Amino acid sequence: MIEPSSQSEPRAGRFDFFTNHAHVLFLIAQSSDLRMRELAAEIGITERAVQRIVEDLTVSGYLVVTKEGRRNRYKLEEGMRLPHRVESHRSVGELVRFLHPE
Repeated sequence: MIEPSSQSEPRAGRFDFFTNHAHVLFLIAQSSDLRMRELAAEIGITERAVQRIVEDLTVSGYLVVTKEGRRNRYKLEEGMRLPHRVESHRSVGELVRFLHPE
């Protein structure tokens, strides 16, 4: 039996069930006017990574971005199907409602 090293990384053996793309979607679903900086801080990634994710989600049709003055407002396209074939029978809205019922 292999014993874990006492000098292993704190995250060794841990993982996340959801991607950073999913984290951005969940947070935007809760508050449509979050700033990139706020999303990055909440998720624990860089602001530039959030910018790339928002661009991915916008180009793919999952988010619609509108300008309100100097701020962006995001709208989740809840009817869009999840992209992977394993869960493609479900919509992004169903996933968000399952994880954050209100």
